Amino acid sequence: MKAAFGIILSVFASITQAQYTQQLRGIVVDIVLQKPLPGATVSIKSLDRSVIANEEGVFRFRDLPIGQYKLSISYIGFKDAQIENVVINAGKETVLTIPLEALVRKENEIIVTATSKRNMPLNDMSAVSARSLAVEETQKYAAAANDPLRMVVSFPGVMIAGDDLNNDIVIRGNSPTGLLWRMEGIDIPNPNHFSNAGGSGGGISALSSELLSNSDFITSAFAAEYGNALSGVFDLKLRKGNNEHREITLQAGMLGLSAAAEGPIAPSYKGSYLISYRYSTLELMNKLGIKIGNGLTNFQDLNYNIYLPTRKFGNFTLFGFGGLSSQKINAERDSSRWQTKVDRYPSNFISNIAMNGITHTISIGSNTTLTSAAGFSSARNGFVEQYIRDDYSLTDAYRDNYRTKKWIFTSTLNHRFNNHHALRAGLIINLIHFNYYRFSREEQDQPIREVINATGNTHTLQGFAQWQYKVSNDFTVNTGLHYLYLTYNHSSSVEPRASVKWNTSRRTSIAFGYGLHSQLQGLGVYFAQQQNAGGSLAYPNKGLGFTSSHHFVLSHTYLLAKNLRLKTEVYYQYLFNVPVSTSDTNTFSTLNIIDDYVVIPLVNRGKGKNYGFEVSLEKHLSNNLYFLLSNSIYQSKYTAADEVERNTRFNGNYIINLTGGKEFVNEKKARTFGINIKTVYAGGYRNIPVDIEKSRLAGYTILNQKDAYSLQNPAYFRTDLRLSMKWNRTHLTSILSLDIQNLTNRLNIFSQSYDLNSGQFINAYQSGIIPVVNYKIEF
Repeated sequence: MKAAFGIILSVFASITQAQYTQQLRGIVVDIVLQKPLPGATVSIKSLDRSVIANEEGVFRFRDLPIGQYKLSISYIGFKDAQIENVVINAGKETVLTIPLEALVRKENEIIVTATSKRNMPLNDMSAVSARSLAVEETQKYAAAANDPLRMVVSFPGVMIAGDDLNNDIVIRGNSPTGLLWRMEGIDIPNPNHFSNAGGSGGGISALSSELLSNSDFITSAFAAEYGNALSGVFDLKLRKGNNEHREITLQAGMLGLSAAAEGPIAPSYKGSYLISYRYSTLELMNKLGIKIGNGLTNFQDLNYNIYLPTRKFGNFTLFGFGGLSSQKINAERDSSRWQTKVDRYPSNFISNIAMNGITHTISIGSNTTLTSAAGFSSARNGFVEQYIRDDYSLTDAYRDNYRTKKWIFTSTLNHRFNNHHALRAGLIINLIHFNYYRFSREEQDQPIREVINATGNTHTLQGFAQWQYKVSNDFTVNTGLHYLYLTYNHSSSVEPRASVKWNTSRRTSIAFGYGLHSQLQGLGVYFAQQQNAGGSLAYPNKGLGFTSSHHFVLSHTYLLAKNLRLKTEVYYQYLFNVPVSTSDTNTFSTLNIIDDYVVIPLVNRGKGKNYGFEVSLEKHLSNNLYFLLSNSIYQSKYTAADEVERNTRFNGNYIINLTGGKEFVNEKKARTFGINIKTVYAGGYRNIPVDIEKSRLAGYTILNQKDAYSLQNPAYFRTDLRLSMKWNRTHLTSILSLDIQNLTNRLNIFSQSYDLNSGQFINAYQSGIIPVVNYKIEF
């Protein structure tokens, strides 16, 4: 009996003290040409282990104990680099792509080291207002829900644009419509579920975190390759699947059930596949007979990335994503249940997106690479709203349907003349087919009428060239031009860009950036129609030009300690040619919209300006602890047709963000407990005051346009908490997480309106406390 008991104890002890291992591998590449660097040395000093990259630049560490490691990388003629906090889990291999920067000249007296911090941009020509999102790090952020837009809300100058349930973002006071989305070098449609036409966000991201790799987020003075954007750029990169072993990831949570699979396409072939699918949990509950709320909300999405290398003809990649989302709101035909007029409006909303692309990269000699891509995207947004009359019959209150299809072609040449000079130049062509219609009313008591009905084709053409000159290892100059042209009305723009970065010491750097940036209007705006006295149709917005802006940014970075960085940026943005109402008594400007197509007559006579400074203190993840404290003080102003300068809708004046987390590791049991928190305190957005007397007489909300955006909401405050537990077992990793969104249940005010049924002014509030549970396994 004692012997048996002893055997059981020894087995249990061996399990609890088991040393789980996994493989770490990757490729070392030139940051400019993205070509492999054979012979690079990769070391893990804490384990006293080093490997040499093979002829294809590939390195490999076998049987690494699970945990976190720091890698040191060196290669002759390139700056040494360090990558910290490389996480090794038992469930999946860790596969990295490590870029190295070429040395201008060898400094005998100084060891030149490019410590690869997680926020350094992947695009080496982005010198200011740019940072990289490390997927492993940002997945820890409280309430981020693996959504890129919700992740960047922790960064300086970034704030949710409206309702917390949506992820549209305001960048430095700019309208959310100014954001550009790119994936693998191709401009893509808004990749969010429940998005509105003309918007850049939505309710839930349609992108899978299983496919995303480290990506760049840029908030001002973009490099010359980025065009048709005013406020920011999200330059997404995709992860290649494991080309040696098949791996599976399963997740179940409040946002859906998802499965991801990756692996080699064929034995002895270096190609791989990676695919992910998610189905709405809300839809499953509905099919099981569990009703949540008064409407039916559902969504599903698919993401994929297929890597196809060849020996002689370069490397190909097939990638794409698709999403279907809808929401149906029912209204009861029972007047005793109508508390406000809103209860009499049933509606049906759909938002569908699809993007499919192919890229091809080939080396042309030893110093040149050519990357070309082609893609097809489709986006459909539709909304039908009806009104229940007193006799319970239905009448249309609003109806729209927007379909946009695009063929996209891009080609980019990278050439390094020598270690001082590099050139990047390219072409972007969009062939656009549209089919838009909309029936609406200008005021609540007016009849519904057709305001958009257009089908046709148009094109945009963009070209860019940018030159990088490295004066020394610590001083870099980037200059370039971007060209944008719209065939529909022959609008065009030539846009100079420039930036300078100087590492004044091993701890300090200074950078300056300038750029002229332009953006065409939401396509539906050009087709707003009016009926003349004779009955013919006029299109007052057909000749609208681009909205343009000058960006100026000055940046200073100081390394307080090894993983502690203080960064300050001062910026000024002057916007001009902004579409505003043709009437000098109307204070409308497109700088105040979140989404949708404007149908009133517009003219490019508006102006605007955003200026301020940002200070952030960031501790990069080390010793299982990280935090980011960011402070933004800013002004956002606009001038409409009446030539009066006013606050924009998004002028909150200040944003204070604290994001941080700590992990507690039990090495014996291979468990990690994490606690992460995010707190934001920001000035409230602004509203147009309600004209009380006119609203009461009319029976619906009438706004006082003369005092537009003079009314500021109370300060916005929200705290989110994330608790997580990770277990490692042999070839298996499990993660259980609980996100408590709006932990204090503070009801932040969103807007105010006047209701005819109750005769009262109603405050619309943001969401209260929301718990989100998720369980994930990798094997």
